[in-house]
Amino acid sequence: MSRILVVEDERDINDLIRFNLEKEGHITDTALNGEEAMVRVKTFKPDLVVLDLMLPGIQGLDVLRNIKLDMRTKHLPVIIVSAKTTETDRVLGLEIGADDYLMKPFSVKELASRVKVVLRRTSSAAPTPQVFTHRGLFIDFDSVTVKVDGKVVHLSPYEFRILGFLVQHPGRAYSRDELLDHVWKDDAFVQPRTVDVHIRRLRMLIEKSPKKPKYIQTVRGFGYIFNPDS
Repeated sequence: MSRILVVEDERDINDLIRFNLEKEGHITDTALNGEEAMVRVKTFKPDLVVLDLMLPGIQGLDVLRNIKLDMRTKHLPVIIVSAKTTETDRVLGLEIGADDYLMKPFSVKELASRVKVVLRRTSSAAPTPQVFTHRGLFIDFDSVTVKVDGKVVHLSPYEFRILGFLVQHPGRAYSRDELLDHVWKDDAFVQPRTVDVHIRRLRMLIEKSPKKPKYIQTVRGFGYIFNPDS
């Protein structure tokens, strides 16, 4: 389950794209112009952006440039959908940093397929930091070592995967189902409450006060988040 921002000023096309992406199990949000798109990128924190080029106000190519020039979003995958069909337009979009370019009119099934391919490619290509440190928490991904205030703590494989995944995506809340998808992947016998059990054990090991967690916080009614301001 991925979060996808659809930037398209034609409401009918916007609604059609969102409907079909949500049928595929994705979470979507929308922007109808360039200014709104740049705000949504920061607040919605998408895993991928579907971007039209011809937008009112700030144009799509300028939105793309802003995404790729910002250190926080430069690795965010972008698929352009546009009525601009010249080779120059396609080359320019790809040179600025788009991951794919789909010309209008297009099949929503093809778009959904390309979204899946780009997400798979960028997910597998995303670099994993070798070492993570944050206010007393130390994680070495190569040696699978975790320390809190200099003391080694021993985590189970799934506890380590949950912690590693959350610290690599700070400030973003993940539902239990999303954590199951990312951590347990294809294990069909795992229930969402299993996430709560592992989070509880994890807190007992890394938090000074498990009932008032500093690192992994609960988003009531939704899931969990690693707090980068802890």
